[in-house]
Amino acid sequence: MRIRLFLGVIGLVAATAATAQDPAAVPGTEAAAPAAPAAAEPAMSVVAPPVAAGPAQPGDPAAGEAKAAVCGACHGIDGNALDPQYPKLAGQHERYIARQLALFKTGARENPIMLGISAALSEQDMRDLGAFYASKAVAPGVADEKLYPRGEQIYRGGDRASGTPACMACHGPAGSGNPGARYPALAGQHANYTRAQLQKFRDGMVWGRDNDANVVMSGAAAYLSDGDIEALSTYLEGLHFATPATAATAP
Repeated sequence: MRIRLFLGVIGLVAATAATAQDPAAVPGTEAAAPAAPAAAEPAMSVVAPPVAAGPAQPGDPAAGEAKAAVCGACHGIDGNALDPQYPKLAGQHERYIARQLALFKTGARENPIMLGISAALSEQDMRDLGAFYASKAVAPGVADEKLYPRGEQIYRGGDRASGTPACMACHGPAGSGNPGARYPALAGQHANYTRAQLQKFRDGMVWGRDNDANVVMSGAAAYLSDGDIEALSTYLEGLHFATPATAATAP
């Protein structure tokens, strides 16, 4: 009897302990919901702001050579065009070439062929192409001996009677131009091309618009006769730098 009572007391204690550990077993007591895991903070997304394209850097001749393949069809592989209707680009100033390409692209200088060629060029492409051609030497031409004296007179001294200024004031005594002012080099240029451009300038052709317009040449060429244009063109084709080698062999 005592043994049964003792076992009953042990069972009652065990049941009470189990009830204390399990709240759900106690009437009217709800089990506490398990704490929800803390929501993870979203990772901070770091997105670099878009980098605006800066101004074009000075041209890279090597990069320009890779971009000049299509240009060679008219202007020659090294910028010395074989067809005299197309200008030689060899030895021309980088910034001058870049500016002309920009004018072609916008239509401010009209030329259907060059409009298509320049359409896809970036400003940096234009500088690279200019640097490539500037790194090449222009092939000297030969002037007409009969017209040479009159061409030299106009180029170096102008013509006071007609009010034509001396060309070398902007293009230099040797026809090397002025890269800072973007006046082109003229020495060695095909007479056919120079003649055609001078005739257009005389007729009022202007490159560029507004403050960027080139009105100097339309004024300078306004009173040139056909004979003077011919003389100037052939003089410039024969004009070139006297290198030490050529100076030593000159008569």
